[in-house]
Amino acid sequence: MKKEFIVTPWETKGKIDYNKLVKEFGLQYLKNLPQSLKESLLFRRDIIFAHRDFNRIIDCIQNKKPFIMMTGLMPSGKFHFGHKIIADQIILYQKLGAKIYLAVADLEAYNSRNPNLQELRKIAIEEYLLNYIALGLNIKKCDFYFQSARSKNAEKSNSYYRLIGMLSRHATFNEFKAIYGDINPGKMISSLIQASDMLHPQLSQFEGPLPTLIPVGADQDPHLRLARDLSQRIKEFKFIQLSSTCNKFIPALNGDKMSSSDPTSYIALTDSPEEAAMKIKKYAFSGGQPTIEEHRNKGGNPDIDSSFQLLKFGLEESDHKLEEIYSNYKNGSLLTSELKAIVIEKLASFLKNHQKNRERAKKELTNLDL
Repeated sequence: MKKEFIVTPWETKGKIDYNKLVKEFGLQYLKNLPQSLKESLLFRRDIIFAHRDFNRIIDCIQNKKPFIMMTGLMPSGKFHFGHKIIADQIILYQKLGAKIYLAVADLEAYNSRNPNLQELRKIAIEEYLLNYIALGLNIKKCDFYFQSARSKNAEKSNSYYRLIGMLSRHATFNEFKAIYGDINPGKMISSLIQASDMLHPQLSQFEGPLPTLIPVGADQDPHLRLARDLSQRIKEFKFIQLSSTCNKFIPALNGDKMSSSDPTSYIALTDSPEEAAMKIKKYAFSGGQPTIEEHRNKGGNPDIDSSFQLLKFGLEESDHKLEEIYSNYKNGSLLTSELKAIVIEKLASFLKNHQKNRERAKKELTNLDL
C-alpha cells in the first residue's frame, strides 16, 4: 500500500485514511452496540470506529459481568483535548462496571523522550491524573501505577516484571521489525513492557482471567497486536484474548495531529479561556473561503475545519445543534468568524468548570499514596 500517511507508536503524519487502517491492521467495524454505548457521543459520532473482539466486552456490559479496562498514558507534556478521548472512555467504562488499570508509561518516555523519571512522575500526576479525576474518574476504584515502580506489594510487582521477561521468549526480532518497521533495543523493551501492562491484570495476583478491553488511538495499535499474539503463545497462563477499540485522532488546530511538543497545535485543559480564544483565532485551521462573498456563495468545509472538529469531538453535546452548525457552515450562512465565536464560548464554559474541578481534585490527591 502506498504510504501517503504514517501511523506508528512513535510517528503520525499525513491525512489518515481510517478505512485503509481497518484493512491494514485487520480491524472490524463496530455494529450491534448496546444502548449504553450508543448514548456516548464517541460511538454515535463514529469517533471510536473499529474493534477487535469487542463482543466479549459487550456481553459483560449487557449481563453485568466483571471485566477489565486497561490503558496507559505517556507523560510527555500538557494534557490536551486529544488525550481527553481516552479519558472519556476510561470514565465511561468505569461507570459500566469495569475495573480500571491505568499505567504511566514512564519507562517508555524515559527511553524515547525524557531521561528524567522524577520530572515524568510530576507530569503524570499534575497534568494527567488531576485531569482524569476532574473529568470524573473515581481514583479509589482505579489501579494507577508507574511502569518503573509497579507496586509496593512485592508479590504483585514481581509477577508484573516476571511476565515481561517471560514474554520476551515468545517474540522475535523479525516480528518486531514487521510490526514496527524501524526498531531498536529501547523500543523492543518498551513493547514488551506494554504487553505486560495489557496482560498482567489477568494474572492470579491481580484479577485473574477476565475479559480485558484496551482502548487505543490508531497509533498504538501495533503494541496491541504484539500483546495479542504473545498472549496466545505463552502457555504458562490462560489469558483471555485481549479486546480493543480504536479511536480517531482529533485534528490539531493546524489541521494535523495534536502534539504535546507543539503548544500551537492543541487546547490544553489548563489553558485559560483567554489563551484558548487566542489559539482559536490565531491558529485554528479554517474550512472557509478566502472572502466573505465567496463563503456566502460556495459555503465552507466543516470536515476540515479545526473549530468544527472540536465541537464534533465533544464540545457540543447535542447532535441536533452540531448538525445545524454543520449545515449552516456548509451552505455559507455561518461564517468562519461566527463558527470560531461559538467554539470560543463553548471552550470558555468548559475550561472554567473543568479548572474548578481540578482544584477539588487536588484535595483528593493529598489522600492518595502515590
